[in-house]
Amino acid sequence: MSTTRTLLRRAGAVTALTAAGLLAAAGVASAHVTVHPESYAKGATDGVLTFRVPNEEDTASTTKVQVFLPTDHPVLGVLVSPRDGWTAKVTTTKLKTPVKTDDGTITDAASEITWTGGKIGAGQFEDFDVAFGQLPEDTGELTFKTLQTYSDGKVVRWIEEAGSGGEEPENPAPTIKLTANGADDDSATAASAAAPKSADTSTSTAAGSDSTARSLGSAGLIVGVLGLAAGGYAVVRGRPGAGHRGE
Repeated sequence: MSTTRTLLRRAGAVTALTAAGLLAAAGVASAHVTVHPESYAKGATDGVLTFRVPNEEDTASTTKVQVFLPTDHPVLGVLVSPRDGWTAKVTTTKLKTPVKTDDGTITDAASEITWTGGKIGAGQFEDFDVAFGQLPEDTGELTFKTLQTYSDGKVVRWIEEAGSGGEEPENPAPTIKLTANGADDDSATAASAAAPKSADTSTSTAAGSDSTARSLGSAGLIVGVLGLAAGGYAVVRGRPGAGHRGE
């Protein structure tokens, strides 16, 4: 019986440590600044990009968010949706290469959007919606480098791009894919419809963030680990002499 108890204690310890590690990993992944939807069709018009900013500090609030829009592949017709408590400033720049559209030639485009005046507390996130008139047609990806400033002066630079191996950097920049026109249009439209909507309140709980899918995946792994532990217990119980003597 002492051997059985020892094996079960070890199995329980391994299960607990594995589950804790998986949940911790899911929590870290959800702390990134992200943009939604994850993809649009090239040249898409009249859509919305939602920048989700979670607060990952326990003792400080996020008080400033700066999103830098690419100007080599500009996003045209940018409009910012108002957020309670926040003031948005859109900075424009003259394009090196003007963009020809059905409405004429565009020589200036938004290069930076800065939100100030609000506060994102610990364990909360904020969604910032940006409408656009047209996305570029000459690239397959858009990267929006972002700076997140906290009330204690700390600045987190979400500016790193994925390496050639596809591994995620420590502070990844929000990125969307631009798919080919035609067959992929329906997918992009569906992704747009599934984009997160801003809450009516100024802040939302991080538990409802875009990490839902990752959390579900982690939960599945945890269930699998628990199943292995249960299987180990059954094996131990089935060994000769594992039960009480005289049974």
